[in-house]
Amino acid sequence: MLTVRNAECIVVDASTLVQGDLTIVEGMVAATVESAAGPTGRPPPEPTQTLDATGCVVTPGLVNAHHHLLQSAFRTLPGTRGVRMAEWLPTMAAAYARAGVDSELCAAAAAVGIAEGLLCGVTTVADHQLTWPAGMSPDASAELAAAVAGSAARLGSRLVFVRGTARDDPQQAALSAEAVVAALVPGTERGVSADGMLQVAVGPAGVHSDPRETFELLGEVAARYGLRRRTQANEQVDVAIAAEKYGRRPIDLLEEWGWLAPDVTIAHLCGVTDDEIARLAAAGATATHAPGCDLPMGWGIAPVAALREAGIQVGLGTSGGGSNDAGHLLADARLAMQVAPLVGPPLAAVDVLGMASAGSAAGLGRPELGRLRPGSAGDLCVWDVSGVADAGVADPVAGLLWASPGRRPKHVVVGGRVVVQDYRLVAEPEEDVVAALRRRLPRSL
Repeated sequence: MLTVRNAECIVVDASTLVQGDLTIVEGMVAATVESAAGPTGRPPPEPTQTLDATGCVVTPGLVNAHHHLLQSAFRTLPGTRGVRMAEWLPTMAAAYARAGVDSELCAAAAAVGIAEGLLCGVTTVADHQLTWPAGMSPDASAELAAAVAGSAARLGSRLVFVRGTARDDPQQAALSAEAVVAALVPGTERGVSADGMLQVAVGPAGVHSDPRETFELLGEVAARYGLRRRTQANEQVDVAIAAEKYGRRPIDLLEEWGWLAPDVTIAHLCGVTDDEIARLAAAGATATHAPGCDLPMGWGIAPVAALREAGIQVGLGTSGGGSNDAGHLLADARLAMQVAPLVGPPLAAVDVLGMASAGSAAGLGRPELGRLRPGSAGDLCVWDVSGVADAGVADPVAGLLWASPGRRPKHVVVGGRVVVQDYRLVAEPEEDVVAALRRRLPRSL
């Protein structure tokens, strides 16, 4: 049992803010100050561990709905900044080929990305793994997925492993996805482990790289195992390729191929029309905004306010280190808030914070994540707002985003387990995580 005491503010969700204490029992939120009794109606027992949150804001753990963890090993590469996606993709592919993608590299890169996320308040990360060695067998691909999952388990983060594709053979991709399910979450009904720490999903990179057969076969795997489906649409390259190859727009193809549905989340959506937004909403699909990738690369800005106004659940993701060199989701939430008026009405800080937590969780089909109500998962961040960067801030919750760019949480808890304490990883030294990647991939590469 863990109790967080004396918080200046607890963000239960985007509509509920309270003060005081929060108790976690057996990995779940048992009580906040507005609910003094646990879910059984009895007061919770005395805490076995206490975190002092005096002068702090407590929020739900952040949910990074769209990452490419492998790219954490390939940041700031020459020729990958401020270029069109048609140039960026082959440059990144060449870097992967030089490095040689294998389980060791994927595990080391994932550990770096996951550790960075935890230190920045991300308690759940969705890893859209798109890069697979040619000819890799289903069993070998399951071993690669297990290596990534092992890094998350070691550090204490929740992981959603998305068996993605990018020009893979459709039949082999489907067989690989089934092998990943069997290796990571066997016997589950919705691709989520019993403890909720690991989830499997499927997702082609987009209509620019994968044919209809890939979408259909992975859709069949998803239906068979109850998996969520995820893809990317309406950035530069897929709009151009869809027009050239099919004479259509990406949303048209996704709808025709059966990939506009409540179990589908679409990342980016930079260039969508009013009609496409209406169709996405009618289908019940969810969206992921990735401004830290799309904006600096010049790939567009998703009209988040319009998506939300249409009733679409919008989450937030960083995308990968190849286009967004940081995995700092709160910084990207700040960016999302700042750029929103360029493409529509402004967004309130508490709403964007909700996108980075409950909004992202909705796209994963995980209503227990991203909020701190009794019965929710015990994932939270404790943010110290007592320093000079927050002096004069009238609203400490809005100040989390508006003030102190790059702020990090003092403590992070996942499932009731403290994984970051006093700004440091608990599971292993940060230096060891860095050293493992540098041994596999020297900086000189």
